[in-house]
Amino acid sequence: MAGHASAARPIDAVVIGTSAGGVEALSSVLGGLRADAAFAVLIVLHLPKDRRSLLPEILGRKCALPVLEAVDKQPIEPGTVYIAPPDYHLLVDNGPQIALSIDDPVLYSRPSVDVLFESAADVYAERLMGIVLTGANQDGAAGLLAIKRAGGVTVVQDPQTAQASLMPASALQRAQPDHVLALDGIAALLQRLSPAPEVRP
Repeated sequence: MAGHASAARPIDAVVIGTSAGGVEALSSVLGGLRADAAFAVLIVLHLPKDRRSLLPEILGRKCALPVLEAVDKQPIEPGTVYIAPPDYHLLVDNGPQIALSIDDPVLYSRPSVDVLFESAADVYAERLMGIVLTGANQDGAAGLLAIKRAGGVTVVQDPQTAQASLMPASALQRAQPDHVLALDGIAALLQRLSPAPEVRP
């Protein structure tokens, strides 16, 4: 399914939210990114709060872009992947830069997908793409709707292909996204956001 919004528009940032089954889904989606990608990627994956995240190392082996755990006040650079640290909300602030928060959990989750998506929509508006992947709660549905209302591109993993279908199904129902795709389709969509290689005579 593809809607009226096109991924051909300029995109400065991609925000991704996921939970159960998310490591495998992110590995698949990020593995297709080219090293010349001109957008930043910010990710919330629900993680246990009491131990260090290994996600930067795990995903860094799959992805051509640098993968970092987000740090408060860190400038958001194109061609970089930022991951929310355990037990902190990840937000986008003016700059654009990272903001980390220990505000109350949202839908029992900190980091919260909704918090990331809503803050990114405020900063990037129509130059934002939001993606909801596999997960077993409703986090991300309200945030994806905020991105849609701001004019951004909205993408949901086809719930029938998700390890846990509730999260994408909730986002699909609430936000009526522009694209509903399997993981390989989402990876291909992100590839089309990357600048084309230079053609030399």
